[in-house]
Amino acid sequence: MREAPADLAVPELLAALRAGWAVRSGTAEFLPVGAGSFHWAVADRFVKVDDLGFDGPDAAFDRLRRSLETALALRLDFVLAPIPAAGGEVVRRLTDRYAVSVFPLLHGVSGEFAPHPPADRPAVVDMLAALHRTAVPVAPHADLLLPGRDRLEAVLRETGRPWDNGPYAEPARRVLAEHASKVEDWLAHFDRLAAIVGADRTGWVVTHGEPHPGNFLRTATGTLLIDWDTVRVAPPERDLWMLTAGFADMLGVEAAGDDEAVLGRYRELTGHTISADALALYRRWWELADVAVYAGELRRPHRESADLAASLTYLTGYLQS
Repeated sequence: MREAPADLAVPELLAALRAGWAVRSGTAEFLPVGAGSFHWAVADRFVKVDDLGFDGPDAAFDRLRRSLETALALRLDFVLAPIPAAGGEVVRRLTDRYAVSVFPLLHGVSGEFAPHPPADRPAVVDMLAALHRTAVPVAPHADLLLPGRDRLEAVLRETGRPWDNGPYAEPARRVLAEHASKVEDWLAHFDRLAAIVGADRTGWVVTHGEPHPGNFLRTATGTLLIDWDTVRVAPPERDLWMLTAGFADMLGVEAAGDDEAVLGRYRELTGHTISADALALYRRWWELADVAVYAGELRRPHRESADLAASLTYLTGYLQS
């Protein structure tokens, strides 16, 4: 996120850190990194603020809490887990809309939202296999439902008239109207795949959900898998698809490496038979979930901002690919 949220005051954040984590600092440095959450460096802590959204913030907070509790319970050496607050909580409500969690502030280098280089893939597969072999009772389960689907379908029904709720609204409406049939086809495809994958839930495991290079932090002491707010018990393919050509194809870049080498290594480590339908399901899930988020943001009243300009770019890229 390139800009701090306008409706969150830094003194309010610092007060919450003092009360919950005894972090005593008069300053907070906003870090324009990552997507979906806001981040600050405060003293020796990496502070993450999650937007609980406009729909069902209590349910969103509960999912986030269980996800971060899962990260803490995993006890794997490559997991960057949250630092609990004084009362033991891994995340606390900051406002009705925002939640705050705290992590160690580490020096390291992360990758990009792009396919893993071939040389890195064996180590990534090994990490995922170790994660998938670990059971954590508190981990939330995937439901194979598309988040924001109702909102997306409502937005599609509103593309027949101009949108005047912000500077990016009308360009978003035009591109959605032009590609509405594509989105509807994607939704139908998602439903067919979800019915197939959901028919047999044996073999579901704890998954990270977003194991792309941007969520791997290389430090002087080793490589860490970060951003555990998306953890779910789900088919292993929820993670594995990001190591296949399908991920590269979604991004419009050339595939690097051989799918069979990756999937074969995973089969050897776990004995799991890879499902092509599940791999396809999670690619389709990712595309539709992003389209739903961007369409919802651009349909609501808004002002000019770098983040929303990026949302329009990403929405257009998905639909015109």
